Amino acid sequence: MNRRPGLSARLRLTLSYVGFLVVAGALLLAVVWMYLLRYVPDNSRGLLGISPNRYLLVHTFAPAAAVAMAFLLVFGLVGGWILAGRMLAPLTRITEAARLAGSGSLSHRIRMSGRRDEFRELSDAFDSMLEQLESHVAEQQRFAANASHELRTPLAISRTLLDVARKDPTRDRGELVERLHAVNTRAIDLTEALLLLGRGGRADFPRENVDLSLVAEEAAETLLPLAEQRGITLDVTGTQAPTSGSAELLLRMATNLVQNAVVHNLPAGGTVTVRTGTNGGTSVLRVENTGRRLPPDLVPTLTEPFRRGTDRVRTDEHAGAGLGLAIVQSVVRAHHGTLDLVPRPDGGLLVTVRLPGGP
Repeated sequence: MNRRPGLSARLRLTLSYVGFLVVAGALLLAVVWMYLLRYVPDNSRGLLGISPNRYLLVHTFAPAAAVAMAFLLVFGLVGGWILAGRMLAPLTRITEAARLAGSGSLSHRIRMSGRRDEFRELSDAFDSMLEQLESHVAEQQRFAANASHELRTPLAISRTLLDVARKDPTRDRGELVERLHAVNTRAIDLTEALLLLGRGGRADFPRENVDLSLVAEEAAETLLPLAEQRGITLDVTGTQAPTSGSAELLLRMATNLVQNAVVHNLPAGGTVTVRTGTNGGTSVLRVENTGRRLPPDLVPTLTEPFRRGTDRVRTDEHAGAGLGLAIVQSVVRAHHGTLDLVPRPDGGLLVTVRLPGGP
């Protein structure tokens, strides 16, 4: 932004210091005049042998007062300039860091030392902002790279299938159509998941009263055939859990959680338990499933986009793109809630969603 040049903050502070010193000196001289010199008898003849008079005192005091005022002026300019420079030195470091960040260098940190004051608090807040920006930019870059890779895979498979069909006209066209249909379905599902992930991160959707218990029942009813097919016992219990938000997004959140619990479960004989309820002014949705034990360092990364739990039991049919829990976290954040993932000691995962309670 182009602005007209003006006085620097250092010069303005210096002039302020000078102004305060000069005003203080003038007030001191005024006090001397009002409470001392005005009560001395005034005699222009100068009775030096008897007593000093106002005439002699004024003519003696005035040059000394002028020298003192000049000294205060010079001392205020020099001392104020030095003092203002020392006071604004931390601000200069912050400005340089802001310029580096503006040029794209987010790895720079101020790390200002010393005791806590206003400049240190500003420096720490700026470092925290840079850290969050760097993390966000890195996450977006990873997301873009992973999304490009995931979208390129079905397109590359489709191209390969078409090349094979063109080179071998005798190949079964029915098999080719089925494989192309499966690949195209996967690409569409991935695109819809990416769109939902972007939409879930925004909080500009219309809000309505939603009961998480009804949402959980609908999600469980939808995925009951998949659970029966895999030999998983699906149990939904709990009480009403009212909240406010998008019914569509909350249903997708619950569906992703239940599907994730069904797919990443034991090969047979596993269980999935869905519970709803309230805790104070918070509505709670818990999804707990059996399965293999998860490494503690793996659990915090499960909500990252395109992160697949490689140590979790899954099949190729329901491998997904690694966006299930990422969409859940995005929807929870948009509804100003929290998402907690805790590995079960016996294996599996306990997912807890807490949302602000509604009427």
